[in-house]
Amino acid sequence: MKKYDASKKWTGPTRPYDLIKEATVAFVVVALLSIGLAALFSSPDEKAVTLQSWSQAAPADFVQTASGELAGSTISGQYGPPYNTAADGQQLGPIKVAKFMGVRIPINTANDFVLKPLGTLNDPVTNAAIARWKAADAKTQSGWATDYTDALTKASTAVTIADTNDKYGPVPTLVTSLYAMAKSGALDGALTTSDSPLPTNFTKPLLFLADSGSYFPGLADAQHLSGDQWGVMNETGSWPGQSWLWLYSLWYQVDPFKSSGNADILVMSLMGLLSLGFVLIPFLPILHRIPERIPIHRIIWRDWYRSERKNS
Repeated sequence: MKKYDASKKWTGPTRPYDLIKEATVAFVVVALLSIGLAALFSSPDEKAVTLQSWSQAAPADFVQTASGELAGSTISGQYGPPYNTAADGQQLGPIKVAKFMGVRIPINTANDFVLKPLGTLNDPVTNAAIARWKAADAKTQSGWATDYTDALTKASTAVTIADTNDKYGPVPTLVTSLYAMAKSGALDGALTTSDSPLPTNFTKPLLFLADSGSYFPGLADAQHLSGDQWGVMNETGSWPGQSWLWLYSLWYQVDPFKSSGNADILVMSLMGLLSLGFVLIPFLPILHRIPERIPIHRIIWRDWYRSERKNS
């Protein structure tokens, strides 16, 4: 059989091909299918989870988290970059990537999630509690908030704890006021507009929600969105999710990624390397010869090869 010389001008059969017509037909077909399937199957429309819905559905969990925000002991308070300097953040081996990037979205959980929103109420009792909090030193503030968080946790379902000996300082007032603000829906608005007059930045309410002890994680588990449930590729309800994300989800299920505090950056780095390797296949030794050793192209061009064999 003759071997085709790529350097020579093609002398085989040809046929006209209207690329614009082909692209237009393909676009129209895909568009009609997308619109039709969307109309037929729709998509999951879960009601948005808000601080208001959280405070109404799980008040004890909300006040415990609010007290923890004052103490700075929540996930957001201890996260590190890009929110604060409480930890080094994600790192790749000895390279502290998050710390290198620095604090880009400064968040002080006590000020941003509790004190500033409460300051918008202009309530005399609340303002007095805020003033007392700010007048105390950091050690005293931490003691008040930590003790109150512990007391709420022990009480389990309690929304407030009596403070006969002034052990908790202004914390009960602050937490109770924030709880009332959340129930009314005002806290959602205060946090989304704290950096802009338009309610378009949901960073702060999302961080606050993510700090919840059981409510938000419970919703994720119920919808199969947790990390150990391959959550990154799942959709809410019984709808199919983004199946192309299975390879990302896979690594979170196995060690060392599964048990690592740096799983996110490790998985992203590994996928970056794999993707780069795929792009560079034509230039990698051995791999670039796979098409010759596994000649799938001969199946696609079988008619041409059949005619070549007849003519040879």
